[in-house]
Amino acid sequence: MKFTVDKQESYTTFSVLEPKLNSMVAPDLKTELILLSNNGVKNIILDMENVEFVDSSGISAMLVGNRLAQNENGTLPLVNIQDNVLRLLKISQLDSVFTIFSSVQEAKDYIMKLEFERALGIFSDDVEDEGEE
Repeated sequence: MKFTVDKQESYTTFSVLEPKLNSMVAPDLKTELILLSNNGVKNIILDMENVEFVDSSGISAMLVGNRLAQNENGTLPLVNIQDNVLRLLKISQLDSVFTIFSSVQEAKDYIMKLEFERALGIFSDDVEDEGEE
């Protein structure tokens, strides 16, 4: 699988450089996401700009990465998603499972906000719950 990794202090950007995230590529993605998680990376921006097609094994690898990030109090935002892939995520209702942004910068800003809130002991869910009472 062709990919690039850009490690920063608060996040890592993982860019998939393959046009298809299918059963031939998905196991490699899953392995790389597990390795990043095992090395202490909890916020992984998954850049899907080059991905034009995703099958069930690709979705499974993405879900594994999402679960690993959440287990470490992190996040795995998806960015630069092609229309075909976004349509599939919406049909399968996974657009409500994944955090999706149109650019890497939006995801970076989101992660920095989350990290700031965690440092202060503020959680977004707490703020939303307070407004519902």
